[in-house]
Amino acid sequence: SCEDAENAGFRPCRRCRPNEPPLAERRARSVAAASRMVETAEGVPTLDELAQAAGMSRFHFHRVFKDVTGLTPRAYVTACRAERARTALQASRTVTEAMYDAGFDSSARFYAAAPGMLGMAPRTFRDGGVGETIRFAAGECSLGSILVAATATGVCTILLGDDPACLVRELEDRFPRAELVGGDGEFESVVAGIVGLVEAPALGHDLPLDIRGTAFQRRVWEALRAISAGTTASYGVIADRIGSPNAARAVARACAANPLAIAIPCHRVVRNDGTLGGYRWGVERKRALLALEAPS
Repeated sequence: SCEDAENAGFRPCRRCRPNEPPLAERRARSVAAASRMVETAEGVPTLDELAQAAGMSRFHFHRVFKDVTGLTPRAYVTACRAERARTALQASRTVTEAMYDAGFDSSARFYAAAPGMLGMAPRTFRDGGVGETIRFAAGECSLGSILVAATATGVCTILLGDDPACLVRELEDRFPRAELVGGDGEFESVVAGIVGLVEAPALGHDLPLDIRGTAFQRRVWEALRAISAGTTASYGVIADRIGSPNAARAVARACAANPLAIAIPCHRVVRNDGTLGGYRWGVERKRALLALEAPS
């Protein structure tokens, strides 16, 4: 063993480090620590600061962070700031107060970043979507009822269910003060494309998406989008891939919160023993989607 070798006077190899955890585990721990640093910092850590804390060069850290999480450090920092901004806007009395609580020191930067972070202006977000227009349409597919909704940024919601009216109410609950508008002929073609995706999910898509979630949820959802059709990954594997190996349950919760069925393929995530596990839109739909993707 390594201990016996050291007791005999041998020194561990400095390159392969046999007395330390495997390289993948060390990298995952470094990335997890950097992620916590971003999440808890009052300001915005620079790439140099994150790399120094991880004991890597900035270029090596950038590559490792993206390999582990699927996001660049900048993208992860942006997601964290977006999460802070959403939380602050919901809790603060004014937009200005929320701006400082979210770590911004310039109103110009805050307002410039808001459309990408929030999908709308800060005041609109704080007021529950007041003034935002969301187009939507409901229809039928082989899995039952489907509802598709989109903002000016992209598709923000894809819901599956048994009753179109229930899906519309769910959309109303998510955007309580937005203006919901029935889709026109152009939007119907978007819905038709998504219905086609339901019938042949292995074909993939290039839909513009308006993804809204916490920084952790976005990390999980980005990892889900990297799962190839016809394959699956366990909640534990996804937790490892995003640099949070002990967060399998949190990964499951993020899957359950996914607002974009099929476009973010949470149906490809299964339990560690290979059984299906849960699915926000019903286990039978999950089974059907996996059967459609299975190699013939």
